[in-house]
Amino acid sequence: MKRGAGRRQEKQSFAELVYRVVRSVPRGRVVTYGQVAALAGRPGAARAAGTALGALERPLLDIVPWHRVINSSGRTSHRDRFRAEIQREMLESEGIRFDARGKLDLAQRRWNASVQRRKQMTLGTGRMNKPVHRGSGTGPASRKR
Repeated sequence: MKRGAGRRQEKQSFAELVYRVVRSVPRGRVVTYGQVAALAGRPGAARAAGTALGALERPLLDIVPWHRVINSSGRTSHRDRFRAEIQREMLESEGIRFDARGKLDLAQRRWNASVQRRKQMTLGTGRMNKPVHRGSGTGPASRKR
C-alpha cells in the first residue's frame, strides 16, 4: 500500500459521511460546519467538513444541499462574494430570512437531528461512535492512571 493511501481513503469516507449528513437536512433548516462534522462522527472537524463541501462537483453538487450549511455565527462563510450571495438567495427561497448584518436566527432555523437519525447517518462507518470524554475523568484515559 502506498504511503498515505489509508489517509486518503479515510478523508474520502469522511466526505461521503458529510454529504450524507447534509442530504438529511430538511428544506428551511440549516446546520453549522461543526454540527455536520459531529454528526459525521468527527467532532471538532468543522474545517474538514467545509473542505469536503467545497470539493463538491457534479453530479453531487446538484444532490447535496450545500447551501444549508453555515458558520457558527449564523452567516454564510464563502470568501467568494458571488457564492455567498447564491447561498443566501437559495436559503431565502426556502423561507430563511437574514437580518441587516447578514445573520440568520440559528436558534429558530438550526436543524436538530434526532438520536435515531444520527445512528442512521453513521451506520457503516466502522466506528463505535461512542461519546468522547475529554477531561471529564470518566473516559478510557482516566482509567489507565
